[in-house]
Parts: sequence; structure tokens; C-alpha cells
Amino acid sequence: MKRNLLFVLVIMSVWLAACAGTPGGDDYTVTLTAADFVPRIDNPYLPFIPGSKWVYEARLEDGTVERNEIEVLQETRDVNGVAATIVHDVVYVEGQLVEETYDWHAQDQEGNVWYLGEEVDNYENGALVDHAGSWEWGKDGALPGVMMWADPAAHLNEEYYQEYYAGEAEDKGQVLSAAESVAVPFGEFENVVKTYDSSAIDPDLQEEKFYASGVGLIREVNRVTGEEVVLIEFTPGN
Repeated sequence: MKRNLLFVLVIMSVWLAACAGTPGGDDYTVTLTAADFVPRIDNPYLPFIPGSKWVYEARLEDGTVERNEIEVLQETRDVNGVAATIVHDVVYVEGQLVEETYDWHAQDQEGNVWYLGEEVDNYENGALVDHAGSWEWGKDGALPGVMMWADPAAHLNEEYYQEYYAGEAEDKGQVLSAAESVAVPFGEFENVVKTYDSSAIDPDLQEEKFYASGVGLIREVNRVTGEEVVLIEFTPGN
């Protein structure tokens, strides 16, 4: 228990330093080892249980329809010594593939869900064009970040990195509320966690996201474009 308490204190001091650092994240560091993680991600607000599936839809500014299909795979991937859960994420616009990613996540002993990296394939007109946005903890200075706290309400208005790969992936999050009421095509939810995502290297990334206990992400709204993504289907894993 003393080791766990020390771990929490170290992480919190890291986040305070990161938030007070330069916009480029020069002061951001993370001290984690494989021993700090557990095999299963069962955080109620981001339950990445193998077999779980989510389907989202959005109408974009130009009137086209985007469909996002996400599935938690059974297999894991070694990321810097951690057996990371693989989340397969595919995005279509008007039925045409535009992006496919394999995201790697893991949950620490306190229940916080960490983002350890991703493998990205970007497409144009059905053809693979690049892998922009790919990164992996432990390679080229890339560091993991928190995707969901074990107790989001305890971190209201704190800014934290969700990922950090200098110049490529520098998303930050901030918990704005843990008591929202939200309705989407899939259902109506109470005590929803609301976050704000932004990035110093991508000014268009200004998103409000909403997470329901037992389901995960149910809605997101782009503050710049007004585009809204909503959950239309969810199948829990086991």
C-alpha cells in the first residue's frame, strides 16, 4: 500500500509540473513500469473489455455522414513492457474508409486508464496515404497520458496530457463536470462525465466529450465546427 500511495503522489506531482510547464510540454515526464498496471480495463467510464463494440455517427459540416466503429480486441500488444489492450478504431465517411487505428491502452492499479500509443493508417479516395499521428510510449521520446481517471470528480478543472509525442501528438484533457444529463440515440444517461480536449499543435481540436458509466464515450461536440458525434450502438464485452 505504501508503494501505491507513493505512485499516486509521484503521478500527481508530475501532472502539476506538466501543467505549469511550457506549451510544448518540455517539463512533462511520466514514471511508470509494467508492474503499475493490471490486465483488465474495467474503469466504468472507459470499460475497454475485450469484445466490446461501439458505433457512432456524425453529420459533418459539408453534409456528409461519418461513421465510427470501435472494437476492443481479444489480443494484447507489448508496449514498453506493458501488455496493452488493443482498441480497433475505423472511420468511414459516406461509406469510404478514411482512417484505421489500433490504439493501445492499459489501466493502472488505482483504476486510471492510460493511453500508450497508436498505429494509424490514413486514407484518401480508398488509398493508404500515410501514418501521421502514430506514436508509441518508449520510442522517440513519446510518453503516455491519462484517458480517464479512476475518479473523474476528484480531478475537476485539472489539465492533463492524454498523449505526448512532441510535435505529433500533444492532446490534453480537462474534466469539466461529473454530473451531466445526456441523451443520445442509444439512450439517456445521468451523472455523465464531461471533458474538454484540446491540443497546442492543433487549434481545431476543441472537443467536449461525454462519458457514461458502464458504457464509455456517448457524445462529443466540436466547439469549432459544431459537429456532433453520438453513440448509436453499444455491445458490452465479457
